[in-house]
Amino acid sequence: MVLLIQYNKIIKTNKVFLLMANILGVNTGSDNKVEVLKLIDSFYKDKQAHLIVTPNPEIILKAGKDEELFYILNHADISLADGFGLKIAALLSGQAIHRFTGADLLPNLLTEANNHRRRVLIINHQNGLSSKRDIEEYLNKNYPHISFLVIASPPKVKPDKNELEKIKEFSPQLALNLFGSPYQEKYLSKLQSTNKYISLAVGLGGAFDFLTNKIKRAPKLLRRLGLEWLWRLMMQPIKRARRIWTATAVFMYKLIVWLYILPHCYRPNVAVLMFKQGPGGKEIFIVKRTDNPEHWQIPQGGLDGETVIQGGSRELREESGSTNFKVIASYRNLYSYKFPQEAGKYNRLDSSQQVGYRGQKQSLLIAEFLGLDSEFKINYWDHSAWRWVKEAEFINAIHASRQASGKIYLEKLKNLSVNKTKI
Repeated sequence: MVLLIQYNKIIKTNKVFLLMANILGVNTGSDNKVEVLKLIDSFYKDKQAHLIVTPNPEIILKAGKDEELFYILNHADISLADGFGLKIAALLSGQAIHRFTGADLLPNLLTEANNHRRRVLIINHQNGLSSKRDIEEYLNKNYPHISFLVIASPPKVKPDKNELEKIKEFSPQLALNLFGSPYQEKYLSKLQSTNKYISLAVGLGGAFDFLTNKIKRAPKLLRRLGLEWLWRLMMQPIKRARRIWTATAVFMYKLIVWLYILPHCYRPNVAVLMFKQGPGGKEIFIVKRTDNPEHWQIPQGGLDGETVIQGGSRELREESGSTNFKVIASYRNLYSYKFPQEAGKYNRLDSSQQVGYRGQKQSLLIAEFLGLDSEFKINYWDHSAWRWVKEAEFINAIHASRQASGKIYLEKLKNLSVNKTKI
């Protein structure tokens, strides 16, 4: 488990300790190149599966809308800041990071693999600039001691059965995915969950294109000045224009809002109290948070401009996997709390220098479950378990930080009657 803590405090995983900066909720920025390479060496020796991610401004913006990607980025063993915009973002928020790009990392990974005669799996974007044959020819010429398997595939979030069989037979030690985000991170995360023998997995986007000479990398001076984006725009004006706009203007706008506006705002949020009629009375659906095995709560999430019914119903579908429920009642703005009273996605657990939302303003949706328990399918990045609890046991079953709001919501459930309910 990764603890989301600001720069100059230690980020702890079950395997490594790194210093990180937090940008728009995503932890990134390793100590330096030397330390990263030492960690990579240790990863091959400890017989566990490790993941390296290389977030840039585009990827961080995607993570703000993609909870699975957000989870993967913040639970990777190493997160390398890939993009000069992240250095500017860290500086503006009083943090500091070392930039180590995927394009810089790749030659180090291949040299190490060549020196130790490792087995390397490369999942290539079948319509990328570098073809399967381009990559194979490059590796044969420059890294003759690597045993490699190149699989060409359209971008997708998980390997198919045929790929899994090939990968299992090859038994790689290093896996590189070139799909681009968020496909490469999701693919590798799912691959490693079933193939623990893969010591190291890295998402590298188009990093191979520089090695195969499909595109020329910006001169070192431009890279040092943070103008690599300008070089790419000149090289691929049509293809890069929208992406560069996102990585520069949109990213900086989001960052300014994050740093200077959201700390004064409460995020509109909805909690969902779903019940069913059990043999002994009402039972309430609760879930256990993935990031805290002791934290049970009812489903909740942001409203994102929706009504309480719209947002609550969506959250319930997403967090339970079921659509068999009936909305009974909705209530707006029943409870509010500040961060870091409770750890959340939208704060950098530092009460003295908060970024992101000040807290959450919570509405309530009450729904009755009409289906079968077998329908439930929870998202691993949100929750690790679910269960029903009796109405009388509800308050004691949920986390202490949830009990104040839980009492309010339970009272609403108890006071419901068919004639008085207003939806």
